[in-house]
Amino acid sequence: HTPDQNKTDLEKAFEYLIDQGYPAVNVVWATGKRMDHTLNNFHSLVRYGRKLKIVFFDDYSTSYLLPPTFEKWYPAGTPLSLMPYGEAFQVKSTGLVYDLNHPVLKLGTQTSSSNEAREDGIVKISYEGGALILMECHD
Repeated sequence: HTPDQNKTDLEKAFEYLIDQGYPAVNVVWATGKRMDHTLNNFHSLVRYGRKLKIVFFDDYSTSYLLPPTFEKWYPAGTPLSLMPYGEAFQVKSTGLVYDLNHPVLKLGTQTSSSNEAREDGIVKISYEGGALILMECHD
């Protein structure tokens, strides 16, 4: 419990974990019935995601803030969406059906939703600034 009502319960939990030295946390169902809570939870993911490895799990997706360079093995056809939170700059990828080489992805203008791994193997994603969320979809 903290009396600060300018922070959500999830933000308070993230701050507690950071203060206690935890390196990572899995959050189950940060996406729920209320869209305002869902959007604010993604805001918190970006706000705290450089200090604490945060992974959101629900029945349909696994979501996390990407580091500036990322590599992971995926089976062919794995649905992947790259969503900028605000903006993400110099976004590049290899191993996707629709590889990226964009100077900027911007929420409300251009994202990379409903992409997928081209073949069994490593998908590489990089960006040089801003915030980029990866959603591994399994719906």
